[in-house]
This record gives sequence, structure tokens and C-alpha cells, in this order.
Amino acid sequence: MMKKKVIFYCQHVLGLGHLIRGLEIVRGLSCNFDVSFLNGGEITPDIALPSSVEVINLPPIKSDAEFRAIHSVIHTEKIDEILEMRKGLIIDHYHRIQPDLMVIELFPFGRRTFAGELVPLLEQVRLGGRKTKVVCSLRDILVSKREQAQFEEEAVRIVNLYFDLLLIHSDPRFQRLDDTFPRVADLKCPIRYTGFVVQTKPESQREQDDNEKEIIVSIGGGRVGIELIDSAIESSALLDHQFPHRMYIFTGPYLPEAEFDRLRSKIAGRANVILQRFTTDFLSHLRKADLSISMAGYNTCMNIITEGVRAIVYPFTGNNNQEQSIRAGKLEKLGILDVIRPDELAPESLAGKIINALSKERPAIFDFDLRGVDKTVEALEEITK
Repeated sequence: MMKKKVIFYCQHVLGLGHLIRGLEIVRGLSCNFDVSFLNGGEITPDIALPSSVEVINLPPIKSDAEFRAIHSVIHTEKIDEILEMRKGLIIDHYHRIQPDLMVIELFPFGRRTFAGELVPLLEQVRLGGRKTKVVCSLRDILVSKREQAQFEEEAVRIVNLYFDLLLIHSDPRFQRLDDTFPRVADLKCPIRYTGFVVQTKPESQREQDDNEKEIIVSIGGGRVGIELIDSAIESSALLDHQFPHRMYIFTGPYLPEAEFDRLRSKIAGRANVILQRFTTDFLSHLRKADLSISMAGYNTCMNIITEGVRAIVYPFTGNNNQEQSIRAGKLEKLGILDVIRPDELAPESLAGKIINALSKERPAIFDFDLRGVDKTVEALEEITK
């Protein structure tokens, strides 16, 4: 029997979160589906792409650090021209593949800037008599908009016109769609909670010196959060005389080269501070770590939960984005991690938080539903029967 064909559209613009979560889902899908991964963001060679999945890279687009505007990563044309080019490519691939299933990540609950390429695609699906089922793959927490009522009305209209299923990658006991999208009752398509999507655990185990505390510092893709790394380096220097430790810093692949060079100069002579852009073995690092210091994105928080590591998180709040603050605040109330805010980034303050965090027991394991990949595959198998 031939496998059903699926196109998974993913557009990451600032960090790596949407890409990493999308790749975990398509890895799961690739066992039972013929998968094409339609990628609209910048791909780094450090990220392993599934060999069984056709990866289609559109002209890549990224956001500025404040999450206010989008720009081309490599092209010189105006952004409107690039979006028009992408629209044609997306529709061409749709007709070439003729999928049984189209999974669109986040839209229309986000990525409104990309409506010009996605709505024409959805129109093509509708003209085909809905042979292709359309599914939205949605994170746990939505970002509020300046014109919230208008945004909600448009999202409801698009979902009801084009979508057959809405998958929410969350445990509803922790976070429901209703919490950040009050118009849920107006959505006509079925809604299913899949549980959280988590990354595959590593098979390998790293060696660790039991006489040293190990601290992992990371900022996701690297376009935001450099101030956290600067504070962590300076905090490490303050803590050197109190306890021996090693600090592994992962800047992310998108940190500008000049900033990476500046950080490398800053740690010169500090043998216990190791600076890297990226690692494919991040979960293994967390498993051995005594403490994680990071942003509070979806994937990072899931990593903290699955590995049971003590953690301090610094939520991204650019352009009044509250997604990470909401998630971090809830996890802090559960005793899973500590939150550091912008006014607490002074090295002395962070050093105090590090000492306090290391004095605690490792956080308790909470019974979160972490079967997001498996339950997504099950839901998509059902809708394509």
C-alpha cells in the first residue's frame, strides 16, 4: 500500500523553536507518511534534517531582534517581491506533490505576514474539492496582537473556511487554547490536544567531573538573548572563588559573527568557560548538568522538564511578546524552574540566583503529557483514512 502524502509548512523567523518542533513531528510522520517539509526560514548545517523527508527550502525570511519586521536572509529583492516568489513556488510544489494532507504550522493564529502566500494555497486546496485535508499545528501559547479583536475575527474566519482539524501541542491541564484565544467556541473544526512535543532523547552519555558543578547557558537560535550570556560569563567569574564549575555556553547558529568573536575574547584565559555555537547533543549536556540558564521557549522548557535539570530562565519580551513569560511563570509556580527578569540581570544578582538554584533539590518530575509526536501521528492517520 502506498503511503499517504503530506506537506508540512513551517516558517521560523526569530529562533529555532518552530523548526525544531516541526522536525520532531515530521520525523514521527515519516514512518507512516510520505513527507515533504516546506521550510520558510534560515537553515543551518548544524541541524540534522530527516533523510527520509523531502526538504523544500523556500527563499528564507527572518525577523529582526524585536520581532517587528521581516527581512530576506540572502536575497536582495524587496520583501514583497520575495513573498510573491515564494507564493508561486508553494503552489507549484502543492500541484507537483498533490498531497493527501497539508499541515500548516501556527497560521492563522500567527504568521499573519505570510497570509499572502498561504491563503492562495488554501484557495487551491478548496478548489480541488477538499481532497487534501488541511490541519493547523499549534503551539501551547499564542502571542497577543495590537488589534486583538480583529486578529481573532480573521483567525476564526480562516479556520472555519479552510481547516479540517486543529492540533494543539499542549497538555490542557497546564495550558489551554482558551487561555490565549477566547474565541475557541466559534471554531467549527475539531480540536485535539496532543500533549507536548519533545525532542528525542540522546543515546549517548557524556562524562562529567563530579568535583565540578556544570552549568549550561543557551539562548536558542541566538538572534536574541546575548545579554543573558554576558551576564552569565561575568557571574561565572564572581563564582570562581566559591565553587569549582564549568560553564558551557551555546550561542545559537544565528548569533552574528562579530558578537561571537567578542564573547570569545571575553572568556580568553577562562579555561572553565567553553563557548560553542551549537551542539547536536544538547539533551546529553542537560542530562549531566547541575543547572541550565536559558530563554523560556517551548522546546527549551520541554528539555528542562524531560531532563529534570535545575533551571533559571529569562523570558523573551521583545515587542511586548508575553508567550515565554506566561509559560515560565506557570512552570515557576510548579517549582520546576526559577525566572530571571531584565532588571535582575546584573552579574551579582544572577550569581545569587545561581547559588540559590544549586542549593535546591532537582525538581520533581511532573506528569505532563509528553506524547505530542505520537498523538499527532495518530490524529493525522485518522483524518486521512
